[in-house]
Amino acid sequence: MMLSPENILKKYWGFTSFRAPQKEIISAVLNNKDTIALLPTGGGKSICFQVPALVKEGVCIVVSPLIALMQDQVENLKQKNIKAITIPTGSQQDEIVTLFDKIKFGKVKFLYISPERLQSSLIQQKIKELNVNLVAIDEAHCISEWGHDFRPSYRNIKVLKEILPEVGFIALTATANKKVLLDIETNLELNNTLLFKKSFFRENLAYQVFKIEDKLERLTSIFRKTKTPAIVYVNSRKKTEEISNFLNAKNFKSTFYHAGLTVIDKEKAFNNWMLEKTPIIVATNAFGMGIDKPNVGLVIHLNLPNSLENYVQETGRAGRNEKKSFGVLLYSEHDIYLHQKQIENSIPSILEIKEVHKKLYQQFRIALGEISEEVYAFNFYEFCKKYNLQVLKTDAILKLLVNYGIIELNSSFNKKSTLKVTASHYSILNFSNNNNSLKNFINVLLRTYGGLFEDEIKINEFFIAKKAGITSNKVIQNLELLEQQQLLVYNQSNENAALNFLMPREDDKTINRYSKEIKQFLFLKEEKAKNFIAFIKNNKVCRSKQLLAYFDEIKQENCGICDVCLAIKKKQTKNLSEDIIELLNPNKQLSSKEITNFLNAKEKDILIHLQTLLAEDKLILNNLNKFQLKI
Repeated sequence: MMLSPENILKKYWGFTSFRAPQKEIISAVLNNKDTIALLPTGGGKSICFQVPALVKEGVCIVVSPLIALMQDQVENLKQKNIKAITIPTGSQQDEIVTLFDKIKFGKVKFLYISPERLQSSLIQQKIKELNVNLVAIDEAHCISEWGHDFRPSYRNIKVLKEILPEVGFIALTATANKKVLLDIETNLELNNTLLFKKSFFRENLAYQVFKIEDKLERLTSIFRKTKTPAIVYVNSRKKTEEISNFLNAKNFKSTFYHAGLTVIDKEKAFNNWMLEKTPIIVATNAFGMGIDKPNVGLVIHLNLPNSLENYVQETGRAGRNEKKSFGVLLYSEHDIYLHQKQIENSIPSILEIKEVHKKLYQQFRIALGEISEEVYAFNFYEFCKKYNLQVLKTDAILKLLVNYGIIELNSSFNKKSTLKVTASHYSILNFSNNNNSLKNFINVLLRTYGGLFEDEIKINEFFIAKKAGITSNKVIQNLELLEQQQLLVYNQSNENAALNFLMPREDDKTINRYSKEIKQFLFLKEEKAKNFIAFIKNNKVCRSKQLLAYFDEIKQENCGICDVCLAIKKKQTKNLSEDIIELLNPNKQLSSKEITNFLNAKEKDILIHLQTLLAEDKLILNNLNKFQLKI
């Protein structure tokens, strides 16, 4: 017997009713209608495709941009005893065939797949053999160059329309304006699309932006008053650890999270936060996608996000239980300067993109016109040093080359080696004095990294090499020698990324093919950064109104709880006493009702001020029960 959507919801999620507009979306999907669902962060997007997919026979294909996000969703479904699967990185042809047999015969309900994987003819063929009941495109704004996370590979998802012409599509996103929504519909070739859009307005979420110099002092003050689970967003891995250590030193229980942690460390940090052993988590924006913790009452940004989309998505992780919650952003003029500099440094010219692209082929001696099938070991930092390239800009260029399907590159170059000195201070100094060839190297090492005797410290061999005036290879040899002498423990991370060239070497021709799209993408990235700075500087218009206008939504009333609204209220309140005194001058006698009508203010506010003025001996209440100035 087929279960109803309500039965499915109760059985797997434990809820008895849907949130608006989930039920309407599920109904449209069950009727095989192509659908776009624009639901703000915390709006329960996953349920909109997972429930109908469980109602129907067959498998649901979910296209998702991030491996980590796919793995999280698969894990969540497995915990509910729902069969879900993703294709592991590096799977060979025979492994893929086995995996699809498992889907076909093992009653798997969800196949999570990246848009890049969909380009494989083998995978397309295998999808044709499945009984597919629904195609869900998560983070669908990635399809549009007007979206904040444009992924050109998303433009190729429409191949599923050709393979599965009878199957309904649902595209889901938390952040999209009219342009992005139109792009999603056009690029996916959706038919008679039904759009479901939930307002971005969150009446329980107070957006508060404060210009402040001493952020750490304010952070301490906030956590003294607020005991709710919280997320603190910062813009670097190093800062996650520093801020978490600072909070712990102040007796607040916190942990940290960033993409460079091991799977075990990530899991530990996440679980401790979920179970509230450490109610505060300090994280980069790698943390949050697919996270569902309803009682987060506070999201703090200590650094500026890159766009309003990112800001809304990240602050939107607070207050999902509908209780009053806060999105607090702390900034200084210096932050704005750094933000603008960072955007400038991460936006390359077409000429710079061509230069880095050409140097990649030169690095591995690939001739013009040649296409290489090899997988190369690529050291990002050494590549930058060899060709005298800016690290930030080169990183941005490599991401663009990956995004446009020119190269394939894993991100292991961000992983760090670790080091701990196990010998005593005396032993290491004694060894140093007796080994002249290593004396300078040991001094550099001990000066560069504090705490080596107490903790396992993350190190960068390239950075040590620069300071010691030797090569990275020599640094590794020296560390291995010191380890053999049982003076330290060295865990070397393979800093080499795996690099694949996906196109033949054509130098400028390759980049010219995409230059128009790249220029548009980079221009929009700059515009989004400017829009964000304009938002934080605008302290005259209600924060909610500003955000809603950005997403093409007009709201007449102010939210009443953001920093702008509270400042206006405070100002009005401050002026009320002066207005009452002016109104009663010189010899007027008025009742509280008459004063309220004259001043066009709320009666309860007027009464509070009248009581205060009576207590301050500035007014008297005469025998006609009217107020007048005390002479």
